Amino acid sequence: MEEAGDGPQLNGTVEVDETYVGGRYDKRRKRHVYEKQAVLGMIQRHGKLEVKAVRGIGKKVIVPIIENRVSKDATLMTDDYVGYISLDKEYHREVVNHHEDEWVRGDTHTNTIENAWSLFKRSIVGSFHKISAKHVGAYLDEFEWRFNNRSNPYLFEDTMIRLLHSPKMEFKELIDKEA
Repeated sequence: MEEAGDGPQLNGTVEVDETYVGGRYDKRRKRHVYEKQAVLGMIQRHGKLEVKAVRGIGKKVIVPIIENRVSKDATLMTDDYVGYISLDKEYHREVVNHHEDEWVRGDTHTNTIENAWSLFKRSIVGSFHKISAKHVGAYLDEFEWRFNNRSNPYLFEDTMIRLLHSPKMEFKELIDKEA
């Protein structure tokens, strides 16, 4: 389940945040043995959510994505991650400093995108159980679709129509190690 095309740019107040998902935990060594997948999320307040698996959360990766998907007249809400600093040249940006235990300052917060991350990570535990880096994009697409359509009274019907018109994937393609 994914949206067809990117659609219009996000505008108004847009919250941006990054997180990591996946990885495997080694119970004997009490640590993660595989790297987690970086994910970037943007949500227009009272609007659409966009999530994307990225190569990393470095400035050179995330800034072009934000510039492409967020209107220049939008107000960005971010945390204090240094990768967002260069966005100040093109956007009005408000920052909450999580390192100083600041989560909300008036209307400045990233709680909406943090809520989306909470729901996605809960879906990994409750519905998906485990996800691999190979398929994380598909899980994110499904989550984005369900999140953006959570108020749709015809969600089941719309989902079935999309599934019927989506390209087929054979099992051998699904389990192929190379992707």
